[in-house]
Amino acid sequence: MPIFQDANGMAIKFFIQKDIPEEIQAEVCETISALGGRVEPKVPRVGFILVQPGTAEEERLRLCWSAPDRPERYFVPYTYVEACKVSGMLLKQIFVHEGQPIRMHIDSSIANVNVRATLSARIMHSGGDPTASAQSARVILADPNTEIFQHLVKTYQGEPDKYVESYLWVKKCIEKGQVIYTPVVYKNPGGRRPGEERTQFTEEDEQHLCNWIAAKIPYKETGGRTGNRLYQQLCEMASDPEYAWVTRHTWQSWRERYKKNATRLDVKIAEIVEEKKPALGEKGQYGYVRKPEEKPKRVRKKARNNTAANANENGVPNGSGIVDAPHPVPGPPGMHAMETYSVPMPVPLPPMTGVMGPVGGPSDGFNPVVYQPPAPVFQHMSVPPPVPMDAETARRNAREEEMEDDEVEWQIREGNGPTPGWAKRKLEEDGDESHKRQRISPPDQQGLSNGMHVIDQAVHDIAKEFRFLVEEVQEYYDKCGDPERTRNRFKKVREVINALKDEDEPAAA
Repeated sequence: MPIFQDANGMAIKFFIQKDIPEEIQAEVCETISALGGRVEPKVPRVGFILVQPGTAEEERLRLCWSAPDRPERYFVPYTYVEACKVSGMLLKQIFVHEGQPIRMHIDSSIANVNVRATLSARIMHSGGDPTASAQSARVILADPNTEIFQHLVKTYQGEPDKYVESYLWVKKCIEKGQVIYTPVVYKNPGGRRPGEERTQFTEEDEQHLCNWIAAKIPYKETGGRTGNRLYQQLCEMASDPEYAWVTRHTWQSWRERYKKNATRLDVKIAEIVEEKKPALGEKGQYGYVRKPEEKPKRVRKKARNNTAANANENGVPNGSGIVDAPHPVPGPPGMHAMETYSVPMPVPLPPMTGVMGPVGGPSDGFNPVVYQPPAPVFQHMSVPPPVPMDAETARRNAREEEMEDDEVEWQIREGNGPTPGWAKRKLEEDGDESHKRQRISPPDQQGLSNGMHVIDQAVHDIAKEFRFLVEEVQEYYDKCGDPERTRNRFKKVREVINALKDEDEPAAA
């Protein structure tokens, strides 16, 4: 059945706005005829008036021919014909209210230009008017994924003849063939409805409540049984199947139940505590949280020039010059004093290929873990099997890996272990500075001798050895650039000079 024919097989009538370009009119007429419709020279009582939106002639046609007694006369853009052809059906004029197009506003939250254009065309092809402002529109279309949408809903939810809809609403209405606004649902404002009975507490409810309080606050003297948080935490457990019973009452009701029956419920709670005998402050009890990690205290550094009296006060110096005192061994300047451990604390290392992973500490009940090396890359190379190591060996190996870092220069003394090398220096008691490390010249002074460059020093040595001016030697060196060649040159010159006879000597009488 052709698109532009009604149920009785009669052709649907069309009237085309006269000032539309003739080329467009001819194309539209051809399409209408091909789809079974008929173009009339006069405005039909029942049918479609094809207009060009936004023109003065369209406005005139609407004023002249739109009437309440002609509800089946529709004004649509001339592109309506092509839209029906593409969709394969006669598009119903659903966006009409009381014989007038439903005025719609496309909000700026729909930022995509193509989406806005498509939305506007669909609305016009289905009888609506998408050119209205937000104030005059009956329907406001917006993007539901933006905050603007929620703001519009709250702004206009109190107005009975204004609706805020998603931009997808237009397509849904066209597919269903009718306008269906998003329904309004009832939201419980809270409180109990008139005549509704509240949920009564049962003995089982009280038993659950007593078990909860006994587990969280076993001893009343610690306080907190009438606080809010205890019962809020109880209701937060509703997702746990074992605590499905908490949904019978609100947290305020659970709290009031205990508060008003504290004397009687405390007896039940005490019986539960007496049976289980939990220790005060056990993990999981209300009000007890993990103790924060202690920060190392900053210890003031003592002066390095300790006297023998101070040494005798704190301990007796040993043969290596180190005082075996109860205080930590002094480190290099700028470092905090560190507590001396009999067993070095395990230090976490980043994961590296071939390096052993974390091992048990001094109080760890687990056995030490040995890192399994990966399969060899070259299969023809033999890899020795891993050798089990104890915790001490593992820690020693881990410390050897750290030797690649520059900071291992400052090691610490561990219990009765060997004294670090840096601590074996003699204490500064008599002002003797012979034990100090020699100052290492910075990189920019390397290649200098007595404050003079090695090349300049060589030039001066040649001039001094063969008794020439430094300027003369320097001039020749600048030409040849070879210190050895310069030396041989001036050595020969000096030999020639020494071999010359003195012509100014007076003749023998």
